[in-house]
Amino acid sequence: MDTRAVWLMFCLLLLAQCTLQQTTPENKNGTQDSESSITIEELKKQIDHIVQELTLLKERQALQTVCLRGTKILGKCFLADPVKKTFHAAFDDCTAKGGSLSTPLTGDENYQLYSYVRQSIDPEEQIWLGINDMVTDGQWVDQSGSSLRFKNWETEITLQPDGGRRQNCAILSTTANGKWFDESCRAEKASVCEFNII
Repeated sequence: MDTRAVWLMFCLLLLAQCTLQQTTPENKNGTQDSESSITIEELKKQIDHIVQELTLLKERQALQTVCLRGTKILGKCFLADPVKKTFHAAFDDCTAKGGSLSTPLTGDENYQLYSYVRQSIDPEEQIWLGINDMVTDGQWVDQSGSSLRFKNWETEITLQPDGGRRQNCAILSTTANGKWFDESCRAEKASVCEFNII
């Protein structure tokens, strides 16, 4: 536990002690003084704020642990999962960890993700991307439902995406130098979860 967490715990205990000391005998008998009521409410608010700060600190520490096991790329942490799963299982796993399936926003980020997959999983691997066209065929969106700002479809040989209604999820292929392909969401692929660094 770092010094900030210790400090927050100390403040929480101090506030609790102050609350107990400010309780007058009249309060113990059931009569509440309005001044004491206001003070207690203010202390409750301060305690709630400290608890929120402590929760945020724990989340940041968990994210640092993820970053240590994975890699940092342009304001994000990436954590590879070599276990092959369907798109929906990979999506659920990333969400449960507090992240999302990787979704490159620039060519540089796509290249670094491609390099990370080659090093951490396999030089000839495919991973799920956090994009799909499940709602409207041909309208590829990210996990928030927003249109894609960056695309890296393989268009020289196979003119991707080409799967129509049968292939509604996207993969990044290391054998195609990080190009994207559409794929059946039921296929099993490795994945990389991304976590935004605060």
